[in-house]
Amino acid sequence: MTLDGLIAFDQHLLVMLNGSDSMFWDHFILIFTNGLTWVPLLFTLFLLVMKNNETMVQIGLVVGCVLLGVFLSGGINGMIIKPLVARLRPCDDPMLKYTVDVVNNYRASGFSFFSNHAANTMAIAVFMMWLVRSRLLSLTLLSWSLLNGWSRIYLAQHYPLDVVVGWLWGAMMGSVAYYVFYRLYNKVSPPVNYISSQYTTTGYSNVDIHNVMLVLTLTICVAIICALLTMTGSY
Repeated sequence: MTLDGLIAFDQHLLVMLNGSDSMFWDHFILIFTNGLTWVPLLFTLFLLVMKNNETMVQIGLVVGCVLLGVFLSGGINGMIIKPLVARLRPCDDPMLKYTVDVVNNYRASGFSFFSNHAANTMAIAVFMMWLVRSRLLSLTLLSWSLLNGWSRIYLAQHYPLDVVVGWLWGAMMGSVAYYVFYRLYNKVSPPVNYISSQYTTTGYSNVDIHNVMLVLTLTICVAIICALLTMTGSY
C-alpha cells in the first residue's frame, strides 16, 4: 500500500469509528478522555507501589522510571515528533473538519501524529504489567489504555493510525523504562521470588491490586453518573 493509500484508508476508518448519535456517549467520552478523571487511579497505583516496597530508594526508583517512561513516550513525541510530522488533527483538517463529529466543539491543541493519550497510558500500563506481574491488573490497565486511545478517535482528535502508533511507541517506551528499573533495582535490592496466593511473583499484594480495581470501577461509575446528569442538565 502506498503512503497516499494508507492515509486514505486511515481517513476512511476514522469516519467509520468517529462519534455517534448518543448524547450519553458524547458526554461520557469527554469525561473519560480528561486526564483529571484518572488522578484517583494514578494515586492508587502510587499507593500500591508505596505499600509493596520497603525503602524510599525502591519507591523513588519505581516512580522515577514511570516518569521516564512517560517522558520517553509523550515528552519526546510532543517536543520532536509531532512538530516534525505536523499532521493536522482530523477536527482541524480542512478536508475533514466538516465531515467528522466534533463533540461540544472540543478541539485539542497541537498536532495529531501520534497520540500522547495512547502513548502515555500504554507506557504506564506496560511498565506496571512488568512490575507487578498480575494478570488482572495487566488486562485492566491495557484495556484502560486501549479505551483512552479509542476515545481520541471518537472525538476526532486523532486518526486511527495516530492511536495505533501511540500504543506501539508507548509499549516500547514502557518496556525500556522497566528495563532501566530492573537493572538499577538489582543493584539496590536482592532479587526475591514470591510463591504465595496472597502476592504476585514480584511481591505485590493481591488485596492492594483489588483496591486498584475498585478505584478504577468507582471512577467509571462516577463518569457514567456525571454523563447522565449532564444529559439532564443537572451537572
